[in-house]
Amino acid sequence: MTAETSSSYVRRLGTWDAAAIVIGGVIGAGIFRSASTVAERTSSGAQLLTLWAVGGLLTLAGVLCYAELGARRPQAGGVYIYLREAFGQLPAFLFGWTMALINYPGSVAAVATTFADYFCTAVGLSPLLWVKPVAAGAIAFIVGVNFFGIRAGSRMLNLFTLLKLSAIALVVVTGVVLAHGQFGSVLATDTVHHASPGAFLGALLPVLFTYGGFHYLNDLAGEVREPQRTLPRALGLGLGGVVVCYVLVNFAYLAGLGHAGLAASQAPAADLMRHLFGESGATLIAVGIACSTFGYCSIAIAGGARVLQTMGADGMLFRAVGRIHAGSHAPRVALSVLGGWAIVLVISGSFGQLVDYTTVGEWLSHAFGIATLFWYRRRFRNEPSPYRVPLYPVLPLLFVCTVLGVIIVTSIHSPGDAGMSLALIAAGVPVYYAWRAWQRRAA
Repeated sequence: MTAETSSSYVRRLGTWDAAAIVIGGVIGAGIFRSASTVAERTSSGAQLLTLWAVGGLLTLAGVLCYAELGARRPQAGGVYIYLREAFGQLPAFLFGWTMALINYPGSVAAVATTFADYFCTAVGLSPLLWVKPVAAGAIAFIVGVNFFGIRAGSRMLNLFTLLKLSAIALVVVTGVVLAHGQFGSVLATDTVHHASPGAFLGALLPVLFTYGGFHYLNDLAGEVREPQRTLPRALGLGLGGVVVCYVLVNFAYLAGLGHAGLAASQAPAADLMRHLFGESGATLIAVGIACSTFGYCSIAIAGGARVLQTMGADGMLFRAVGRIHAGSHAPRVALSVLGGWAIVLVISGSFGQLVDYTTVGEWLSHAFGIATLFWYRRRFRNEPSPYRVPLYPVLPLLFVCTVLGVIIVTSIHSPGDAGMSLALIAAGVPVYYAWRAWQRRAA
């Protein structure tokens, strides 16, 4: 029985709901914190803004490829489905093993902890005492809401997407006010930081990481209305909105802090707000970042659970994980497994290295996921597709080469993490064959 025939998802997500998933899946805490790293590796405001625009365009190439893949296979599971059809069950299992069982819950645990940190700061709770309980409670709450189906989850997500966009708008307005009309300094050369060409290219790495997360909509494609039309539109609109937000936020940082001030800041959004509103401004943006990270956790849990459910329906996990609740049309068992494992990681505090170890695996999944597009084009060359990525094969090749470049740079800078990532992927091979052998004996 395939995941398609066993699925009982209901298509309830419209264009705005789907675009909100893209926006919420990409914008987490990174834009509020990582801009200073990019500033350290550039020598002017012009370079910095160019990097954020270029990173957005490179990511858009991948998004357009995902739009065609989603239109061709508009069902839950995303990359897992594409890999299974194009390359077979073992590569698909290795993706699920790495992402749905390790990366997704690790990312949820990490971002939920970030949410709890900012939440405790905003309400005056002691981080030492309350971060872990608040993070675990947030995950349990998100899982509970998603128990009622994708409509309940999307309503919560839409609310937090609006809140995070409001926080971004507040940062942008604050930067413009602090500039006092002197916008010429935004593009000026920084006399303190002189970046070499290698450092400039290295600055693209954190930019691309901040643009990650656009793939969650494909995980939820089985619940999108008119997916052949909605998926390409929502992916394009969503990422286009993210690029605009990122460029504007960095413009605001440069306008309010200057390039040198941005490079020296550990929390540029808080520093910017503090300049205009004092500590109350820093507290206000902490609330905004908490909303942003909470929204990301909601998407990661919903998307990751669909991958787990699809694997369960395929027999790659216990069959119970593949069940979909008849009333709510939600994968309640998969949600419980992913959420429960994420809570364990929060309580144990072991998610930090786990996320670092799976970074290379995540980007490899993007590369192989886009590579399946070449297989679909060749295998179904005579069948019409509701959407085709423009400039084929240039855009898919551009994205795959970019991803491979990111992996190479990551391996050079963090060889231990890259090695562990590959080791975790390889560890899935004996697990796969042991699982298949157990299934044959149990049959």
